Amino acid sequence: MKLRRVRIEDLGKLRVEPIDGATLLEAGRIVDDVRARGWAALDEHARRLGDGEPRWIPRAELEVSFAAVAAGTRELLKRTASRIARFAAAQRSALTDLTCAVDGGRAGHDVLPVESAGCYAPGGRFPLPSSVLMTAVTARAAGVGRVIVASPRPAEVTLVAAYVGGADGVLAAGGAQAIGALAFGAGPVDPCDVVVGPGNRWVTAAKQRVAGFVGLDMLAGPSELVVVADAGSDPALVAADLLAQAEHDTDALPVLVSLDAEFVERVEAELELQLATLPTAAIARAALANGFAIVEADTACAARAVNQLAPEHLQIVTRDPRAVANLVEHAGAVFLGPRSAEVLGDYGAGPNHVLPTSRAARSRAGLSVFTFLRARTWLDLDDPEEIARDAAALARLEGLEGHARAAERRCRA
Repeated sequence: MKLRRVRIEDLGKLRVEPIDGATLLEAGRIVDDVRARGWAALDEHARRLGDGEPRWIPRAELEVSFAAVAAGTRELLKRTASRIARFAAAQRSALTDLTCAVDGGRAGHDVLPVESAGCYAPGGRFPLPSSVLMTAVTARAAGVGRVIVASPRPAEVTLVAAYVGGADGVLAAGGAQAIGALAFGAGPVDPCDVVVGPGNRWVTAAKQRVAGFVGLDMLAGPSELVVVADAGSDPALVAADLLAQAEHDTDALPVLVSLDAEFVERVEAELELQLATLPTAAIARAALANGFAIVEADTACAARAVNQLAPEHLQIVTRDPRAVANLVEHAGAVFLGPRSAEVLGDYGAGPNHVLPTSRAARSRAGLSVFTFLRARTWLDLDDPEEIARDAAALARLEGLEGHARAAERRCRA
């Protein structure tokens, strides 16, 4: 399996729009219809698009699924949820309430969770209980009071994951119509304050439509992995990591940045060997055709390539992974060394796997407890004399006399 060779100076030409205009327009129409007509519109679009009849599944029914599933599956999901919760709780403790002195008194912020969160989990070719746990468990760790999961045609393991994750219920619906229901409410589903979770282009387009009405984690495109390797790396391991990413879907983007030209050929040979027995080989081959290899003999140049790509996942398997990581500023999540596999992050080692794609890592981080928190500021002044006089002066510079007079009423005669 040959990987395209790409030069670092050509990376800018490879960027594509994560969502096409036609999808944005149609998804917007669906969302607007659900907003206007509620459950009736949700039902109509779900049936029209092949998802079948939407259904609300309360927590009591989720508990039935939890009791019915194999004990090994229950324990697996509980262990994974515990790891995610432990890391999320540590993140939550890093952001605390604040009080500081200001002229004339005190100011600060209170860290507060949102009231409700809608967590979307894809339900296409494979159920994704890991995404249910990543979103719902993290919302609960942030202190969110009401958590709803939405997923099209949810498998039993999806329902069990929702129960383990602490969800109040599951909306069995997908696509743009489900995002509209989470954002604006439909039937038994009340509007949510924040909508999160990965999805296809219809989900991403719908999230863009509801931006401004609700909080969002990000607008995610196809999944991405960049592996940085050198001559001493294990080509079989690198090939396995690239294939794990490539089997997501045909639009996935697996990339190899190598510090050695001959190493790329060794990886290509391993890709062919492993594809021969991979059940998802057809999908992986298509994704590998999207991907490419960059050869840079210099570590700084390799890091510059990574920074330009700003990938969702960055796996560094060089002799000194920390040295490379220290030069990288833009990546959604970084996996250091050959034992810290990206796939382990996907399946609940601790940090979240809902991450920015399409170079969005240059401006934002992945989903975390911070997604569900607000730092609400406050001001408590005993002696506002100096600030009030300055405020009045600034207000008059801006031509706002009403502001100036209100400020001056706080001054002593």
